[in-house]
This record gives sequence, structure tokens and C-alpha cells, in this order.
Amino acid sequence: MNKYIRFDWAMKRLLRNKANHVVLEGFLSVLLEQDIKILHFLESEGNKTDAADKYNRVDIMCEDAGGRKIIIEVQNERQYGYLYRMLYGTSKVITDYMESGDKYEKVQKVFSINIVYFDLGQGSDYVYRGRTDFRGLHDGELLKLSRKQRELFGGEEPGDLMPEYFVLKVNNFNKVAKESLDQWISFLKTGDIPDNFTAQGLPEARERLRVDSLPDKERLEYTRELERRAIENDVMRTYYIDGKDDGLKEGYEEGMEKGMEKGMEKGMEKGATDKALGIARNLKSMGLSVAEIIKATGLTEEQINAL
Repeated sequence: MNKYIRFDWAMKRLLRNKANHVVLEGFLSVLLEQDIKILHFLESEGNKTDAADKYNRVDIMCEDAGGRKIIIEVQNERQYGYLYRMLYGTSKVITDYMESGDKYEKVQKVFSINIVYFDLGQGSDYVYRGRTDFRGLHDGELLKLSRKQRELFGGEEPGDLMPEYFVLKVNNFNKVAKESLDQWISFLKTGDIPDNFTAQGLPEARERLRVDSLPDKERLEYTRELERRAIENDVMRTYYIDGKDDGLKEGYEEGMEKGMEKGMEKGMEKGATDKALGIARNLKSMGLSVAEIIKATGLTEEQINAL
């Protein structure tokens, strides 16, 4: 186990602490190439921290000093519809923080930052940025804001007002980390912060995200979470491969498609059951009743009594 805490676990437990904002602010400032100061954290779907939720996904949402909303999400397992979820996430933030009758000028800029540990789409780069641009169909001219719009809203182009997306395909990073962003991507991939890494936020991360600095109870929880993730990833890979092999036997033309579907289906089903059993085992050891465990995990009484 690396001596530094994984960034996604730190997002759940540590980075919401005001004393540790400097770490997250450093990461955001390097990525967005502008100074970011977190005003406060906002409610989001991933703010839950119990063991039964967000196993493969962690997200936080904060607001900077300029009122702009920033969503940061970590996804550990493949999800084919992830791009739609990015779109849904930004749309929901915009609507949730608008009051009925508000003028459209109240819409705030939203940044969606997605740290993914799977091959999202096709592309060999490790950092992608998405903006909304309006270009003329005939001359390719980029639409600009009028002088009055610039005075009222700031920015130069419509894309300066609309949601902006970043996708960090961490597993694609295989370079020597020299630039600040590369140093952060290296940390996200390896969990290590070499002594020569000086990117904004990393010196503080080196000091505050040490595993040995955690209280005994939290260090045990962190170790168990890493073990659970390793087991589930192994289960998913095994059933994915088994399902793909079964599919290949059914015919060359349809084999790959059927294999992928069958493998993912079996892997997700088995992984979900194993995860629920692990949670039930922990709850049982804590003295919760069978009825309470059934309610928390969805398992049957027979499955729980067999533990």
C-alpha cells in the first residue's frame, strides 16, 4: 500500500475539511489554469460516505469565490453511458441552483472534472477538455459576445458562460512528470508524490494525505476499502473474460459483442452480491439485527444467517 491516501478516498473524508482546502485548490488551479479559492462545499449525490454507497464512484461539488460551481468526480469502473452522466450532472447543477422566476443571467458557470480509471471513448491522450463553441456553417467564424454581453456577463465567447468539461484518463499517463499538471496526473495514477514534485497543492498533499497520519480506525477503514476494491475489480475482470469466451463460442460475428455484454452483466451481478455480503458481514459484526441488515443490503435472511 502506498504511503499516501488515494485521492478519491481523500475526497470523501479529508478534502472537505477547510484546513485541507489548499490541496484541492491546488489541483483545481493547476487544471483550470487560474487561481481557485473554494468558497464552500455544496450538496451532491456523492456526498454520502457510508460503506454501502458510491463504491466505484466518488464526487464532490464546490463553489469558488466567483460563484462558479465545480463538480469533481472519480469513476473506477467502466460505464458506457458515462458521457451522458456528465451532461446530466451539469444540467442538474444549473437547475438545482436556480430559483423559480430567476433571470437566466443567474445561471452560473459549471466545470465538470472527471477522473476516470477506464478507457472512456477512443483516444490516447490523458487530459481532454470540452467547450461549447458556435461557428458559422459557411465561413467558420467563431461567434463572439457583444460588447453589452461582455459588460454584463464577462467572457468573450458563449463558451465562457456554458458548462466546461475535463476528462482525465489517468491510466493513459505514461510520461515523465515534469509539468505541474503531469505531476498531479502521476499522483492520481500511482498514489505517490516524489520529493521533486512541486506542483501547487502537492507539497500540502504530501504532508496531509499520509496514510500513517490517519487515526487507527480510519486507517483500518481505508485499508479495508482498498481490499474490497481489489476484490471487486478482480471479480469483474474474471466474469468479463469468462463471458467474452462464452460469447466467442456462439459465433465469430457476434462473439465479441455478446461476450462483452454477458461478461459485464455477470460481473456486475456477482460483484454487487459480493459487495452486499461484505457489507452485511461488517454490519453483523457491529451487532445490527438481521432485519436492519436486510434493509441496508437487500439480502435475504438465509444469506445473512449463512455468514
